[in-house]
Amino acid sequence: MTKYLTKVCALFIIQPMRLVQPAPEKQPAALHDRAMDNLRFIRETMERASTFTAVPGWGQLAIGITALVASYIAALQSSNVAWLGSWIAEGIIALLIAGWSMDRKARAAGTPLLSGPGWKVGFSLSPPLFVGAVLTVILYRAGLMNAIPGTWLLLYGTGVVTGGMYSVRIVPVMGLCFMLLGAISLFSHAGWGNWFMAAGFGGLHIIFGIIIARKHGG
Repeated sequence: MTKYLTKVCALFIIQPMRLVQPAPEKQPAALHDRAMDNLRFIRETMERASTFTAVPGWGQLAIGITALVASYIAALQSSNVAWLGSWIAEGIIALLIAGWSMDRKARAAGTPLLSGPGWKVGFSLSPPLFVGAVLTVILYRAGLMNAIPGTWLLLYGTGVVTGGMYSVRIVPVMGLCFMLLGAISLFSHAGWGNWFMAAGFGGLHIIFGIIIARKHGG
């Protein structure tokens, strides 16, 4: 009889205690995945906010083509003044093409051209170009026309490298190529300057313009 009562007590006391024990909570399986997606979105947003992506690939291609035309016209000139004027005119045309194509690409992407990264690129590019303009006057007055092509290529490449640090990765690489070409030009034959200009402002702009257009949306 005692054994029977013990079994009954166990049935009505111990078994309900087992039933009321709370089940262990489970973490939602998708919580980690959602957190990683959020972190990835934040990182990509910060990268876009700190990178100038309106570098115009097709615009650089157009600049390269006009530079090749300018190099041909400059090679036909019989005086240093006419040669220099041909390339200065090309520089003005290149600035107009660059400004128009950057504005068009920025509008297409829905990003302001004069954003934080845009200001950084412009500020980094401007000093080398200003120094190049001053040195052009000095070299012309000193009769060192043969040093102008290498100086232009070297300083333009410097500006592209410094400004390109706030842009897509291929831009600083292009700047280094300009710097290398400019350094070679300064130590090469005096009569090769115009062809170095064609190779740099023409050839490099065309090559890297196509790469940027294909990989970075135009």
